[in-house]
Amino acid sequence: MANEQLKPVASLLLALNFCMYAIILGIGGWAMNRAIDHGFVIGPGFNLPAHFSPIYFPMGNAATGFFVTFALLAGVVGAASAISGINHIRSWNADSLPSAASVAIIAWSLTLLAMGFAWKEIQLQIRNARLRTIEAFIIILSATQLFYIAAIHGAAAYRR
Repeated sequence: MANEQLKPVASLLLALNFCMYAIILGIGGWAMNRAIDHGFVIGPGFNLPAHFSPIYFPMGNAATGFFVTFALLAGVVGAASAISGINHIRSWNADSLPSAASVAIIAWSLTLLAMGFAWKEIQLQIRNARLRTIEAFIIILSATQLFYIAAIHGAAAYRR
């Protein structure tokens, strides 16, 4: 009985996580595009700046480049996790659990890594509203993705 009670919880968390990962991909894509368009121009006759960084972002602070890069990775793997999770929610049996759980755990660990860079970016303080938004979504996703993993594993524990 508890098995079926966790299915709507897992479905709600899955939909919520997918939407938040999609927002992270949108804002992260904007930040990456802006960094590429407004970054350093290096070509013939140009010297490298004294403090050149290949992960230069014209907005934010020193942690922004790392944060956006790992947020994009977490977003892509998180969206893939949601797709795998949809398959598991549809079938809701022990055969589909390992693939959904493994990709969800990988997405969660990448989200935790991005959250570490978000905390560093918050500590360094200089950032715009879009970066603050993606930081908030990453921090919230670190909890909701964990709750999703617990929900699908909790349902598996009741099946035995």
